[in-house]
Amino acid sequence: DAVMLVELLFHAACVSLFFPGSQGRVYPGKKKPTSFAVERRRLGPHVCFSGFGSGCCPGWMVAPGSGHCTLPLCSFGCGSGFCIAPNLCSCPDGEQGITCPEPPGTCGEYGCDLSCNHGGCQEVARVCPLGFSMVETANGVRCTDIDECLSAACEGLCVNTEGGFVCECGPGMQLSADRHSCQDTDECLATPCQHRCKNSLGSYRCSCRPGYHLHGNRHSCL
Repeated sequence: DAVMLVELLFHAACVSLFFPGSQGRVYPGKKKPTSFAVERRRLGPHVCFSGFGSGCCPGWMVAPGSGHCTLPLCSFGCGSGFCIAPNLCSCPDGEQGITCPEPPGTCGEYGCDLSCNHGGCQEVARVCPLGFSMVETANGVRCTDIDECLSAACEGLCVNTEGGFVCECGPGMQLSADRHSCQDTDECLATPCQHRCKNSLGSYRCSCRPGYHLHGNRHSCL
């Protein structure tokens, strides 16, 4: 019956697999597969094989000159040093490690991130803080202060600061609550005059009661 036929076919397949002399042998007359050592010599070192072929082992890439897997990769980048083995950098100070410290000051006050690829790194400035703009310089990308006084609407004097600006008012004036406009300061509140004080825009004037005259210092009464 059908079950008996299936069992016979399965048995025949097993026999052909386990007995090399049987007619079920695959690829008759072919050479033996190339050994790993021979294939390694042909492709170079650091080659890993898989079911889909061969490729560079993790941590290595093909060197442009030789075409062999001899160029190491450093995942964290080597900064001012160079990659000598997977995730092993040789640094200018003679030290070795997974990365090399950047020389101080190369990234500016706000620092920079490292964009790394194939063991080399390139400085990429972070997003600049408010009040700063990103500009290209001879040393790379930098965050530089924006001079807000070029566009700020100060009624008095505008003073540019790092990351911002402040408005200042002249003598006898004070900054309003809006931090942009100026308003008169009532100097008479501080009683600068011996007798009488009259406030004026940006200034004040002293006077004396009847029977007195103003001293040369413009404040005292005689």
